[in-house]
Amino acid sequence: MPHPAHAKRNVFSAACAGFLLLLSFTAAAAPQRVVSINLCTDQLAMLVAGEGQLISVSRLAADPAISAMAAEAEGYRLNDGLAEQVFLMKPDLVLAGSYSTREAVDLLKRLGIAVAEFPPEASLDDVRHNLERLGVLLDRKQAAADVIAAMDEGLADLAETPPGKRTAALYYANGYTSGKDSLAGDMIARLGLVNIASEAGVDSLGRLPLERLIMAAPDVIIGGDTDYEAPALAQAGFRHPAFVAATERSEYVNLPSRYTICGGPFNVAGMALLAEKLGGGGADE
Repeated sequence: MPHPAHAKRNVFSAACAGFLLLLSFTAAAAPQRVVSINLCTDQLAMLVAGEGQLISVSRLAADPAISAMAAEAEGYRLNDGLAEQVFLMKPDLVLAGSYSTREAVDLLKRLGIAVAEFPPEASLDDVRHNLERLGVLLDRKQAAADVIAAMDEGLADLAETPPGKRTAALYYANGYTSGKDSLAGDMIARLGLVNIASEAGVDSLGRLPLERLIMAAPDVIIGGDTDYEAPALAQAGFRHPAFVAATERSEYVNLPSRYTICGGPFNVAGMALLAEKLGGGGADE
């Protein structure tokens, strides 16, 4: 068994090697064989990459339940995020999330492959930052700027006809909610909705007991993916008589999670759908 000090040194060396490889992209030619192994970087890459530059995205990107770009993902080779699988594709850059499988990320770095890790977005400003960073990495700054400009235009349109200041609760499977320090929380805040999650002590992602939801009596309840084809225990709360009664007293809106899980122009599209259902703004879908 290697000495702990040696193991730490190996991990540090791998991290340094990966960092130096990433730095080389700022001065060398743009990467031409990009592989993404994370749902969120999948979608960012499909938005920004040039023709033929992105060669593979994760299998999750093709799942329409959680991916806003499932149709586009079908045009790419799908991967399972396994280091051996990715290595055989001979990528010159791998895109990963900061919570992607650490074993795979660390192994790819030790194999000398550049890996760029992106943190999950907690706001639309974070989405902008990740798009700009990817534009630099792929030498596609203008493409990234175009995506950002389209988002800004959509946000400006929504700001002209907000749905009004009302209390709202985001309510997901297993009784989870999103607070103000989350992407979904930022989306509804920009529509003028007041998130009740803070009253329950939730700032990012956390549990909102059904009792707290009922006592808060928000004007709007925003659910996500309540229409599963097969029965699921995680969805049981949506069938609870108390929850059903609460949705009858409030305005209930179903916003599919593909609009809020990751960052991109689909966030603005989700906001437009929500605004339309609440009587302010509009959507093309």
